[in-house]
Amino acid sequence: MMALGGLDIGSTGCKVTIYDEQGNDLYRSYRDYPVARNVGEHEVRPEDIWQGVQEVLKDAAAHCPGIRALGVSSFGESCVLLDEQDRPIRPAMLYTDPRGVQECQELEEKLGKERLEQITGVAPHSMYSMPKLMWILRHCPEDFKRTKRILMMEDYVIYLLTGHGLLDYSLATRTMAFDIRSLCWSEEIFSAAGIDPGLFSEPILSGSKGEKILPHMAEALGLPLDLLLVPAGHDQVAAAIGSGVFGAGQAVDGAGTVECITPVFSGIPTDRRIYDGGYAVVPYVTPGTYVTYAFSFTGGALVSWFVENCARAQKQEAKEQGKSVYEVLEAGMKDEPTGLLVLPHFAGAGTPYMDTEAAGAIVGLTLCHHTSDLYRAMMEGVVYEMMLNMEHLEAAGIRPERLRATGGGAASRVWMQIKADMLNVPLVSLGNAEAGAVGCAMVSGVAAGVFKDLAEAASVLIKEKETYLPRPAMHEAYRKHYQRYQKLYEAVRLLRN
Repeated sequence: MMALGGLDIGSTGCKVTIYDEQGNDLYRSYRDYPVARNVGEHEVRPEDIWQGVQEVLKDAAAHCPGIRALGVSSFGESCVLLDEQDRPIRPAMLYTDPRGVQECQELEEKLGKERLEQITGVAPHSMYSMPKLMWILRHCPEDFKRTKRILMMEDYVIYLLTGHGLLDYSLATRTMAFDIRSLCWSEEIFSAAGIDPGLFSEPILSGSKGEKILPHMAEALGLPLDLLLVPAGHDQVAAAIGSGVFGAGQAVDGAGTVECITPVFSGIPTDRRIYDGGYAVVPYVTPGTYVTYAFSFTGGALVSWFVENCARAQKQEAKEQGKSVYEVLEAGMKDEPTGLLVLPHFAGAGTPYMDTEAAGAIVGLTLCHHTSDLYRAMMEGVVYEMMLNMEHLEAAGIRPERLRATGGGAASRVWMQIKADMLNVPLVSLGNAEAGAVGCAMVSGVAAGVFKDLAEAASVLIKEKETYLPRPAMHEAYRKHYQRYQKLYEAVRLLRN
């Protein structure tokens, strides 16, 4: 039996998911690896990631011997510096690592903020690869002298497996050195940074090319000799592909730990509010289309925090009744706005504020409120933040007319209806499907010739669950509360200072 797979490399763990040609889930394997977060340094060892990748691939190969193609997605920003023997020279900095601030400022002074944005599609920030590489060049010059190749996590793994570095456009964008118009490395930025672009892999369109596994790697991992490795992109891009979101006006709502809406649009926006809000402009799989990321650091994480700390009685009740705690909480819930306002910045604020010091808040509580009210208010708070993001994007000409939802939160019918009502768009739930893994399998299947294009791959691999339509009366009711919510961030920020 022939199978297709997706390998997703995260910052704390990696997983592989295998599907058959009919889209049935055959096998999953996961390994985590340590991350060092010390004062002034947030790093992960490339060797640990590579070890985890080898383990999940070996595990998958033992259970699914007929894997034909494997799409690879990864987290962004972090770079691996390799020496002449392809050995990592130093740990990889995570995007949260505080180093590179001064270097980013210097790059901005040399080229100008607007020029950098025009070239790269991202607002200058120290989280991206280039400022961190400049920091290494300045503070650890001996490490740079030994460097023969610089890779991001996607092409690092593909390179070790195939001998060829394949990096897609969406991950190249996370370097802050990729020209999103000419779709190549920016000589202007590399020159200003003092770094040789020849150290990097050549960027390509996601899924446009694959390479066969090296014979010795196939033997070591038990994988087929003709296995094709294909770059699938940044994790959010892979999730958009795996949700069947291809054309302008469509978007995927990733309802996971982080809440992220990824809309597709045509052409590069000229409105400066895109960059002021921290939104990236990322080349997508359909020529002439782009995506951006509107996100809150706390989506499902906020709901999980509430259940863990404030719903212990409901957890016990659920255990006694053989139900999930979410079923118990939703059973006692009124189908109407709570009137409570939850600012979901419990782990800082994402777009459009990009404020890592932001704090959360719960406003409007009275003795009349119950646990179920608070639970619903947590879900509402996450969506109020997405309403704010949708307004910012609409002002720049980006307005999704339909959402596809995936991730753990997509399994909640209550939350899906809340989103449809508040955002005032139809929402198609794909359940808690691993959209990123599906996207990887889709692009690898097209590259391997299993599917003629992504549309055919989507028809096989994507399973729609249920469609939720917005209710006009509920939307209007939520709009009234949203007008108060818009003032909440600034009020809490003033208290913080």
